[in-house]
Amino acid sequence: MGAVRIAIVIIIAGIAAIGLAFLAQSMMAPKTPVAVVAPPPPPKPMAQVLIAKRDLPIGLRLTAADLTWQAWPLDALNANFITDGAAPEASASGAGKIAQDAGRATSNLVMGASPIQAFEGAIVKEAIAKGEPIMARKIARAGQTGYLAVVLQPGMRAMAVPVTSETGAGGFILPGDRVDVLQARTPEGGKGFVTETLMQNVRVLAIDQTTESKEAKSVVGATATLEIPAQDMEVLARGKAQGEMILALRSYADVGGRTGRGNGSSGNETVRISRGGETTEVTVR
Repeated sequence: MGAVRIAIVIIIAGIAAIGLAFLAQSMMAPKTPVAVVAPPPPPKPMAQVLIAKRDLPIGLRLTAADLTWQAWPLDALNANFITDGAAPEASASGAGKIAQDAGRATSNLVMGASPIQAFEGAIVKEAIAKGEPIMARKIARAGQTGYLAVVLQPGMRAMAVPVTSETGAGGFILPGDRVDVLQARTPEGGKGFVTETLMQNVRVLAIDQTTESKEAKSVVGATATLEIPAQDMEVLARGKAQGEMILALRSYADVGGRTGRGNGSSGNETVRISRGGETTEVTVR
C-alpha cells in the first residue's frame, strides 16, 4: 500500500507541475490588446432651411413648386436663412442663438404665414442656384423696395397716369391686365374733337399701391402704373400734358399683339393748308 500511495502522490505532483508550467507560460506570454469600441458621437442638431428647388433666375415670380425644405447643420446656420422656426436648442455654443435669431427674423418676415406661402408671388432680385438657401435680400415681395424695378421687363419703363372709375373701366382693370390708352381732346382750332390711341397692349403694373390682384374683383384707384417701352415714354408724357386719358381693357385672348405707341402716335403730325382764304388740316407722316 505504501508503494501505491507513493505512486499516486508522484502522479498528482506531476500533474500539478504540468499545470504550473502552463500557468507560468500563459503569464509570461505577451497579452493581446483588447479593442475598445468608442461610442458613436451624438447626432448633430439640425434645422430646416428653405432652399431653392431649382435654379431661380432674376425676374422669376416664385411659386410653391420653386421652394423646399432642407435639413441644415445648426452649427452652419446663418441668421439670414429662412427656417421653419423649429430649430433644436444647441447648448454651450453660439449655434443656439443663431437659430433663435433666424427663427425670429423668419417670423417677422412672414408675419404669421408659412414661409413658402409668404414667398409665393415674390420676384427674384438676385439669381439663386439650386439648393441655395433663400434669403430675404434676394427676394422682392409686393410692396417692398425694389419690387417694381424687378417686375419691369428689360427695355421697359414704369409710368403712372391718373384714372377714375370712369376712365379705368369702372375699376375692373387690375394689376397684370393689358390695356390700350386713348385720349379724346379738342384740336387747336377749337372745333370738334380728336380721338387718338396713344398706347396699345401695355401691361398694368399697379393700381395705386396694389401690385397683386389675388381674389380681387375690382380695384378703384386714382393712379395706374403702366409698363411702357422706353422709346415711347414721350408719347405718354405728352398725352398727360394734353388732358385726360382713358384706359380700355383688352381681352385675355387679345394680348399677343404689338406693345407700344398706337396708331395716333406713330409720328404723324397735323399740317394746316390755306387755299383761297380757307384753312384745312391734314395729317401727314
